[in-house]
Amino acid sequence: MIMLRRLLPVLLLTLLTAACAIVVTPPAPTPTPGPAPTPVQPAAGTGATPAAHGTVNVYVTFYGGPDNDPPGSTDIAYPNGRHGSAGGVGSYADPITLATDPRELPPGTLVYAPQWQKYFVMEDDCEECIDEWGADHHPHVDLWTGATGSKLLACENTLTPDDPVALEINPPSDRPVDLRPLYDPATNTCWAPAPASP
Repeated sequence: MIMLRRLLPVLLLTLLTAACAIVVTPPAPTPTPGPAPTPVQPAAGTGATPAAHGTVNVYVTFYGGPDNDPPGSTDIAYPNGRHGSAGGVGSYADPITLATDPRELPPGTLVYAPQWQKYFVMEDDCEECIDEWGADHHPHVDLWTGATGSKLLACENTLTPDDPVALEINPPSDRPVDLRPLYDPATNTCWAPAPASP
């Protein structure tokens, strides 16, 4: 009994020491995965997200100084070494300003439009294009027609096709070029296809 009385405090002290030494670590919470980033995908059948080179079908509209932002200006969203404001003649060396959503075509992307035999370069935002691309990746570009002219807006409407148009992304420099302006303010003339040679 005396031995048990002496051992009992030692035993209790040992148990208490052991209990204090045990550190209970709760399990780490399992991280909840967030949504994976959604890669930009082309709308079905449109080929809207262009490859580094190739042909895509897009809806095309036209704009100029009167319907630019701010109205009456030649301001562009992405001034660069090529153009500080909207312009260009349509050659490979001096392409015409193109506006769209920068997620559809990154600024600086060169485009060739066989329908008008002109080169264009992405260097401006198009609010309608941005809304459409954000909603459902609707492919849409807006092509610069000119700064001023009494019939400029009518020309923009005349030039706008009803159906998607094939555009070549990052084309070579040897495509045929028609240097006639899309709209000539001096004569109020809107571009039209050149008559076929006899």
